Amino acid sequence: MPAMNAAVSIMVDEGVDIAFGCPGAAILPLYKAMEEDGRIDHLTVRHEEGATHMADGWARTNGKVGVAIATSGPGATNLVTGLYTAQADSIPMVCLTGQAVSPKLHQEAFQAVDIVEIAKPVTKWAVQIKEPAQIPWAFREAFRIARAGRPGPVLIDLPLDLAKREITYDAEIDTRLPVPAVEPHLPRVERALDMLLAAERPLILAGGGVILADAGSELRELVEELRVPFQVTLMGKGVIEDDHELNLGTTGIQTSQRYANASFLESDFVLAVGARFGDRHTGANIDIYRGERTFVHVDIEPAQIGKVFEPDLGIVSDAGLFLTALLAEARKRKARADVGSWVERCQELKRTLVRREDFDSTPVKAPRAYKEINEAFDENTYFVTAIGLYQIWGGQHQKAYLPRHYQVCGQAGPLGWEVPAAIGVKKALEGMGEPDAEVVGIVGDYGFQYLVEELAVAAQYNVPYVLIMLNNEYLGLIRQAEIGYGMNYQVDIHYDEFGTDNVKLMEAYGCSGQRVWEPADISGAIQWARKEAVATSRPVLVEIMIEREANTPHGPDIDAVREFEEA
Repeated sequence: MPAMNAAVSIMVDEGVDIAFGCPGAAILPLYKAMEEDGRIDHLTVRHEEGATHMADGWARTNGKVGVAIATSGPGATNLVTGLYTAQADSIPMVCLTGQAVSPKLHQEAFQAVDIVEIAKPVTKWAVQIKEPAQIPWAFREAFRIARAGRPGPVLIDLPLDLAKREITYDAEIDTRLPVPAVEPHLPRVERALDMLLAAERPLILAGGGVILADAGSELRELVEELRVPFQVTLMGKGVIEDDHELNLGTTGIQTSQRYANASFLESDFVLAVGARFGDRHTGANIDIYRGERTFVHVDIEPAQIGKVFEPDLGIVSDAGLFLTALLAEARKRKARADVGSWVERCQELKRTLVRREDFDSTPVKAPRAYKEINEAFDENTYFVTAIGLYQIWGGQHQKAYLPRHYQVCGQAGPLGWEVPAAIGVKKALEGMGEPDAEVVGIVGDYGFQYLVEELAVAAQYNVPYVLIMLNNEYLGLIRQAEIGYGMNYQVDIHYDEFGTDNVKLMEAYGCSGQRVWEPADISGAIQWARKEAVATSRPVLVEIMIEREANTPHGPDIDAVREFEEA
């Protein structure tokens, strides 16, 4: 059997029904095998980074391993940003790269680059095939590694001469490699419960690991059984609805709520599950974050325990298995946290320490835009958003209700992520039998243009979704950062009447859009866009022109967040 036919058979068995990539000479044996097999759909991207972000969005939505494909040389190096993004946010992905023929690799052959060494820092495993007989085992191992423990990306480099070889392979007697469950040590679970029940002002902190483990229901059962308030990190947003009476929002120095920071600072115990204590969550001064609080840290990756600070108790476990074990132990003891007055205090903070959204002024204030977004879309909508002031406003104001429905690139923060990621989300939903589910990308004017060419992919393959742009004609986040340097330098991207005509840009790709200047017009424009996306089966833009030099509330530490807007 041709080696690449075996590879395709394995990908299908591993749950792959679509791949995102760009064919090139060095990867054509794989494309030939996909054509002959016929079970894997394919979207031809306009830039290989777009392929990784599409595979990323696809994997975040269905929990499977996404696949991105590139040819050799610059095709392969264009994957690096997407690999880093997936590694940072623990997204399972397998990237396949073509390579020059193996006898020429030491001779600086055309488009031959050592992508394995380039990719190693941003992957869980990067490998170049040395013998064709390795291909089935390398592919099986790649999918195993991508899923195992803390999920992440893997890269397989395929020299052209080896990819064209014949090998012995029988799909009928092949199967996936096992991924062992990471179960918690019961005495540590018991100790964690002891510490939680002894606390007067406990909080449970749910990170992205709870969503990756599909453990939202386990978390809900636990907090409702024990009656303990909980918070989420930015990556955990949506694991339980924001409006839940015990949900105390997100602590942090940017994407946070006032009531979240206040309740965190008043707490005396934190049980962190599947959270890595990122610096935008903790702030710069870890002593302020840690305070006199007692911490239990649960993570599937042993190296995360103590990485930022030493917890009082560390537990290595899958988030879902830990929550299940903790709940079982609590029920066995018939335990319930005696913290009724603390719950009441947290709910009072949530009622009173809020930020204003009902601005009617022109130009539009960003919080008003998020108020309109919250009112326009229901809990079943899938949102994708990347990095900038709009990510911070979104983390502060946007409502999330369900796991995997609020998707944000948290650590890496690549500009341009939303346009391709939304394509991946939509294709995943089609594969899950939800072709009519709404997908909405929240974008900024600057990042929008980084991978805007992927609109052509959505237009070509009939992938409809709504884009909502907050346009201040600035590198807004950097402009705000420059305040501390006393400057406003090289961050103003305004020219002519309103800078780049993003509506015409949409139209150039066969899509459509509408520009909004007045807050009263936002709702109507969003409803138009929703209908237009369905009617055209293509992306539709609502461009909201917001005030140019607006600032988001943030600061260096969780006790020093500066509020810029009036209360």
